Amino acid sequence: MTQWERLQQLDTVYSQRAFDLYNRDEFPMEVRHYLAHWIEGQDCCIKEYQQVSAFLFQVLLENLDNQFSRFAQERDSFLLQRNFRRYKQNFQVNVLLLPKPSYTMPSESLWISEDLKMLNMLNKNYTARLNACLHQAWCVSVSIHVCVCLFVCLFKNMIHCFIWQVMEHSIRCLEEQQDEFDFKYQTHLMDCENFLSDISTMLDAADVLRSVLIDEELVDWKWRQQKSCIGAPDDTSLEHLEKWFTQIIECMFQLQKFLQKLDELVGKMTYENDPIPVRKPPLKSRVDTLLTNLIKSSFVVETQPSMPQGRGSLVLRTNVQFSVKVRSDFYHSTPQIHDYYFKYHVCIYMRLCCRFRKFNVLGTLSKALNMAESMNGGMVADFRHLTLKDQKVGGGGKGINDLSLSVTEELHRIIFQTQFDYQGLSVPLETFSLPVVVISNSSQQQSAWASVLWFNMLCSDPENVKFFETSPAATWPQFGEMLSWQFLSCGKRGLDNDQLETLAIKLFGKQQSYDNCKISWTKFSKENLPDTNFSLWVWLDGILTLVKLYLSDLWSDGSIMGFVSKGKERLLLKKKQNGTFLLRFSESIKDGGITFSWVQYANDGTPSVQTVKPFTSTDLKQIALPDILCNFRMMIAENIPVNPLCYLYPNTPKDQAFGKYYSEKTGEENPYLKYLKTKLVFVSKE
Repeated sequence: MTQWERLQQLDTVYSQRAFDLYNRDEFPMEVRHYLAHWIEGQDCCIKEYQQVSAFLFQVLLENLDNQFSRFAQERDSFLLQRNFRRYKQNFQVNVLLLPKPSYTMPSESLWISEDLKMLNMLNKNYTARLNACLHQAWCVSVSIHVCVCLFVCLFKNMIHCFIWQVMEHSIRCLEEQQDEFDFKYQTHLMDCENFLSDISTMLDAADVLRSVLIDEELVDWKWRQQKSCIGAPDDTSLEHLEKWFTQIIECMFQLQKFLQKLDELVGKMTYENDPIPVRKPPLKSRVDTLLTNLIKSSFVVETQPSMPQGRGSLVLRTNVQFSVKVRSDFYHSTPQIHDYYFKYHVCIYMRLCCRFRKFNVLGTLSKALNMAESMNGGMVADFRHLTLKDQKVGGGGKGINDLSLSVTEELHRIIFQTQFDYQGLSVPLETFSLPVVVISNSSQQQSAWASVLWFNMLCSDPENVKFFETSPAATWPQFGEMLSWQFLSCGKRGLDNDQLETLAIKLFGKQQSYDNCKISWTKFSKENLPDTNFSLWVWLDGILTLVKLYLSDLWSDGSIMGFVSKGKERLLLKKKQNGTFLLRFSESIKDGGITFSWVQYANDGTPSVQTVKPFTSTDLKQIALPDILCNFRMMIAENIPVNPLCYLYPNTPKDQAFGKYYSEKTGEENPYLKYLKTKLVFVSKE
């Protein structure tokens, strides 16, 4: 039986109250009567949910339309038909007059609640009557049987009226709420687990990226930078590393924010078996560890220590200024934030091997990481005016090297330190320069550069400052590649296979393959070459200096054959036409020399190869080699000067090969010879 049907069976007093309740336009009695089953089937609490309430309002209008259609089919329901059309219009008008954010379905729950109140009052009346009857029965000594029967009758009516009407509705609401709570609880639990699992998955991916970025890409970049310090043409740009570091670190900070938000949720409400307090701390620890590792690794030395007028990087001289630049590869997309990231300036320290000499670093030792000093973006600290000064130790003398290593075999490292603070994460940052060689006199420059070459050719561990205590040998492929880089740096062209083979034969003799041949540090830098008073490196370094100062253009365009043995030189020239010549480096001059040889034929057609005395830096400082080749003369019979040079090997006319480099000086251009036109030439007697 519906609640409405129960109300119709009430006494006159209560039925009159029901009539008064529904005798209004807001919710007419006809609507309550004809739609009783549908109205009482809705949740009285649903008015709190605007979207659902709006939906039920539409359903109410549809029910009114359906009832209108049923009345239209009944001849005796003309008035009800008109009334239901008016009721629908009134509902729609009333809703439109309400504030938009708060409009809901007309509050039929209000009237239903009044129905329930009347039923509750009826229940109270039953209870009161029951108590009164029981009291009266006991007073007049009515039999217990009659009292019990009366009590059962009244209790039955009370249960029928209250339980089946009021309690049934309440139980239905509680059941719906419990189902909703269980659904939300299970959904919340599942969403929490999924969210935490997603973060764990993302951290797994971040760890893989960290490994690739730090253990592979960064290591490879550092090795490329190390080789570039000795002339390798490797790309040392930090653009890609900076982009990758920045993107990964920013993503990690986003994950950190998500985990902090979980703390806020737990602070508001938690429950037994809540997965967040259990699984969140390990995830936060992983995020912090990854961030710390990434941020520490992003702090690098972008430009290794070097002197402005030095031979190359990593050779420093006491009391002479040098520069070095450090960089953070974490570059936030909002530049203004960087000042907040790095709380402290970069500070410089000098770390040396024990027992070796010690130095003080002088100059501006603390600088802020900023973008102003960067040529290609990023946060850098550029130290430009630093110097090293010998530090007195012990009884006033310099440090003692008791391992019989020379000054140029001592390796030192410069330390750079700063601090990173952001979003509760504090990370001390530290990075090191590659090992540097410190000299006190320019005469040590050549040996120091040899040490730098040897270390960076063979050692990929920049922390190995005791490398020269047990220096390993270099294989020929390693050594040949390093030599080629030196010529590439000085003359914009490396060594070709023929030139490398000539050097290999000079060192190891004729071999079918030189891949397994090795050269020691001592043989490279300390032992003299056969029949000379200088080492291999001194000879090569003299040639490199000559190329850099006087022959870079000729070396770059391939005019200089360079390294070719005397035997091969004769073999090549005797097959060519008269006057064919080639340029090669002298093997007997310590500081570097270049000579040329040509072929000439006797009257009987017999070829012979002639070679001039090598030209040194002293000669080339006065006259450029192209002018020497242009104006060179041989004094033949009857003292007639003849230029025997016609074709650069293999068959390029001399003027075609060197004409663009000629720069003859006339008498007018010479302040000491004002009247006679002169030409400076080298002349040899046959």
